[in-house]
Amino acid sequence: MASRTLRIGLIPGDGIGREVIPAGKKILESLPSSLGLKFSFVDLDAGYETFKQTGTALPDKTVETLQKECDGALFGAVSSPTTKVAGYTSPIVALRKKLSLFANVRPCKTTLSPAFASPTPHPIDLVIVRENTEDLYVKEEKTYADPSGEGQIAEAIKRISSKASWRIANIAGEIAVRRQKMRESAASAEEKDKKALVTITHKSNVLSQTDGLFRSTAREALSQAKFSSVAIEEQIVDSMVYKLFLQPQYYDVIVAPNLYGDLLSDGAAALVGSLGLVPSANVGDGIVIGEPCHGSAPDIEGKGIANPIATIRSVAVMLEFLDLPEAANVIYRAVDANLAEGSFVSPDLGGTAKTSQVVNDIIKRL
Repeated sequence: MASRTLRIGLIPGDGIGREVIPAGKKILESLPSSLGLKFSFVDLDAGYETFKQTGTALPDKTVETLQKECDGALFGAVSSPTTKVAGYTSPIVALRKKLSLFANVRPCKTTLSPAFASPTPHPIDLVIVRENTEDLYVKEEKTYADPSGEGQIAEAIKRISSKASWRIANIAGEIAVRRQKMRESAASAEEKDKKALVTITHKSNVLSQTDGLFRSTAREALSQAKFSSVAIEEQIVDSMVYKLFLQPQYYDVIVAPNLYGDLLSDGAAALVGSLGLVPSANVGDGIVIGEPCHGSAPDIEGKGIANPIATIRSVAVMLEFLDLPEAANVIYRAVDANLAEGSFVSPDLGGTAKTSQVVNDIIKRL
């Protein structure tokens, strides 16, 4: 097999980001040689500590290096100041804008483990695909005096475009097709029997123009011939919340505008036991950035007990979007085996293992 070399940016950020991103690097370096993959790495700065040292949370050099040199990247975590700090803005939000990372992809999967009890009896294996560039997150707001003289009125723009809606629905369809192919090579009959499904989430019964445009455009995008094997359905967002918690095992890929995707993905994360297990990826046309969903966790920083699995799974999601599903599957299965045995799990899951012990156990299973 011809080897393929990928350049990966490493952005630890703050707090335990500096402990889990090296774990992700180690996993990439330990992938089986039979996959034919090689990696080179570049260390990059971003975060609140970087802001305090340099006056900017996202140096231009970091952005330029990602744009010009990198196939993918891993982003750790960011500490947020407890009060407003002049000049400081979130570097991950800025990265999404500067690199046109239009999709936030968050898989949620439970794994049976003797070390911890799942908060739901239902097995979960789904992906929430959140549009990452518009909706209320365009942050166009204003406050003005109520003409009636009774206080103030605040307004916010909700922007939905057919371009962004098509793009996010298209990538949701592609994820559903890829997940189906990966399941076909899975060991269990239960995984093989699950069919590709995309659930379009909206509130077009009330927001007929904005959510109506998202709904109709998503349906049009998913009607392409390349998605003929994917079942398509819709859910009003409030019904979606109810059903997601009642029957999460039913869902495969959920696609939603920015705000609904934000809420649904945080809710789904609560179903799998710990944010230390939940990966994500910010995906654009030119680059993909894997990012664990947990924060900087200053209360455990430096103790060597941070759960590295969210980062390790984020490595796998990154590889999926670099068109390396076989390598991604190797990582997913190694993580699942680690959790299923339960000998080396971190304190957030009720175990006693150090970060390094979890990483080393997963590497043995690659």
